[in-house]
Amino acid sequence: MLLQKRAAIALGLRMCSTHVTKGPLIDTARPNADMAEFRKVFSKAKHIAIITGAGVSAESGVPTFRGEHEKWRKWMSQDLATPEAFSRTPSRVWEFYHYRRELVLNKKPSVAHLAIAECEARLKKQGRSVVVITQCIDDLHRQAGSKHVLKIHGSLLETRCMTCGEVTVNKRSPICSALKDKGAPGPDVPDAVIPVDKLPRCDESDCHGLLRPNVVFFGETLDSHILTKVEKEMETCDLCLVVGMSSIVYPAAMFGPRIASRGVPVAEFNTNVTPKTEYFTYHFQGRCGITLPQALAPHESEVF
Repeated sequence: MLLQKRAAIALGLRMCSTHVTKGPLIDTARPNADMAEFRKVFSKAKHIAIITGAGVSAESGVPTFRGEHEKWRKWMSQDLATPEAFSRTPSRVWEFYHYRRELVLNKKPSVAHLAIAECEARLKKQGRSVVVITQCIDDLHRQAGSKHVLKIHGSLLETRCMTCGEVTVNKRSPICSALKDKGAPGPDVPDAVIPVDKLPRCDESDCHGLLRPNVVFFGETLDSHILTKVEKEMETCDLCLVVGMSSIVYPAAMFGPRIASRGVPVAEFNTNVTPKTEYFTYHFQGRCGITLPQALAPHESEVF
């Protein structure tokens, strides 16, 4: 498993681990929960990387697809989000993603999203930078006003043509007439079994290829251009925040620990400890909509 995880980091392969650390951390490795101390570190940071996961969007009402939401109908979500599943049953996979798209299209940024966006805009005026590296596939960071966002798992609101490769922002609701009112998640809901030619199709002239959600399925390689940008941010940041991440999806689960290995302070904001908590300098437990605005608020040393 260790070699597998190392390979995932090197290749940018999206993997999901079901292993979750339970029980208390060893006292000698317990991170600091002193917000005042963190605020001093924050006030001096010039290049801040904020790595976000599903917990940020959960506070906007977007299900995390873990725990009670881990199943859609009778299937595990990570079993549907694969290239093999899309190849075998594109109608079923499109129903699943149509359900998720419709959820996202009706959500607004959370307090945490807004705090991150406000911090980025404020610090930019001071010659400081904030980058958001997110696992989230919704558009809520952008809606909140964040400008520097690296979406490592793609976007629900984009499509990619399986034939010509064209990537397009697509916020149509429904995305196609055949999917209207489809995608209900109940365990007894039957598949719609939509013919492939009625599923979302490419608008490019002379193409009309089958579209897929422009997201990174499990087992696929992350976009190399995005990964290159992420690597650069991990090497140059002088403070990192890991917010709302389960830290079980690779390679993103290792971003925080890799930054910490350079001696850079890393602060985790989560409702619970995670498998990577022990690697970090700080851990602030609770809803990130409560802890994060306090952490990112203007420091008394800031010049306006």
